[in-house]
Amino acid sequence: MRTLTLVLVVTLVSLLTGCGESRSKEGKPSVSPSEGSSEKKAQASEASEEAKEPSGLIELSEAAQRRIGLTLARATTAPLAEVLMLNGTVQPLEGRITSVRPLTRGRLKEVLVRVGDRVNSGQLLARLDNIEAGDLSSQYNTARADLARLRIQQAVTARQAERSRKLVAIGAVPQKELEAIEGERQGQEEAIRAQESTIAGLLARLQRFGVGDPTSGTSTTTIEAPFAGVVTAVPAAQGAVVETTSELLSIVDLSQVYVAGQVYERDLSKIRIGQNVAVVAAGYPDVRFPGRVASLSPSLNPETRTASVRVEVANTAERLRIDMFATVELPMAANSEALTVRTDAIQRVEGKSVVFVRADATHFSARPVQVGRIASNLIEITSGLKAGELVVTNGSFNLKSALLGKELSEKE
Repeated sequence: MRTLTLVLVVTLVSLLTGCGESRSKEGKPSVSPSEGSSEKKAQASEASEEAKEPSGLIELSEAAQRRIGLTLARATTAPLAEVLMLNGTVQPLEGRITSVRPLTRGRLKEVLVRVGDRVNSGQLLARLDNIEAGDLSSQYNTARADLARLRIQQAVTARQAERSRKLVAIGAVPQKELEAIEGERQGQEEAIRAQESTIAGLLARLQRFGVGDPTSGTSTTTIEAPFAGVVTAVPAAQGAVVETTSELLSIVDLSQVYVAGQVYERDLSKIRIGQNVAVVAAGYPDVRFPGRVASLSPSLNPETRTASVRVEVANTAERLRIDMFATVELPMAANSEALTVRTDAIQRVEGKSVVFVRADATHFSARPVQVGRIASNLIEITSGLKAGELVVTNGSFNLKSALLGKELSEKE
């Protein structure tokens, strides 16, 4: 009896345990301990990877660095002279730019120069079918023929006067006849002088038109460069009929130019006429052109509170071009030690000054910094950087673009 009861109890417990496992399988899938452990490890690995790659760290392969010409420079402590920076544009001197126009109406037969050509003083620029020059050539040749006729008549009259003088001496003819011949000869001399003056005037007008040989009767005249310079515009086309008001081309002498800048009212006391300065053009960032403050406006712009500054610069190599952006550097007297980097190392990101510090061979960290004075191509770093750290100079803009692109993709 006891044995039968024990068997029934064991059977019941087995049935209840089976039902419990069945309910567990229907309610929620069971997970093995090994599978749960793998998932947790994967999540931990992802979190670790995120922690190892901060958002300000940019990766750039060595090949890519060479491709963009990336260069590095160390932050160094050095004496820094304060420099006043003025922005402006390159302009030609007023007396060194001209618009070449014809002296008379005509048809443009040939244009011998193009925009950008360098020309010398007196160089042939164009040929013009000059209607007035044709008329002048005809008048010139007619006047020369008239002059030759007058001289022949004068020679005849001179011989007549000589014969009359001899006849008067022997009483063969009256004195009155000799006086009449002498008067005629003097009138002819006056006519010859007048004709010579007319010919000289015609010749001068033809020479102004550029006619080389007036006796040829040609109407083609030449137009020459008034001074050495660069051709900046050729608005007239070959074959066009031009007037005295028509602009054929423009020439600018760029051997000396000036930079037109603006200075704020608070900095006026730092500038004086005749002060030596340096000019840096956007096209030549590593070249400093010596210049001189030529003038300072006596009045201020009431809206910007700035005065115009004119800095004249020698430009013998003609590297400075019209309307090129330029910066005028006016050195101040004060000098002090400061931590500096090159100005091209600074980039603006979200309104802040940033430099890219080299972390290793292929990684660069975006480092916010505070900047101070600017002197030549150096800028003071007041905080955010230590002496000796390597920062990117050339190529910093490329890293800025990569940083902004990375932050945008992370937000998305």
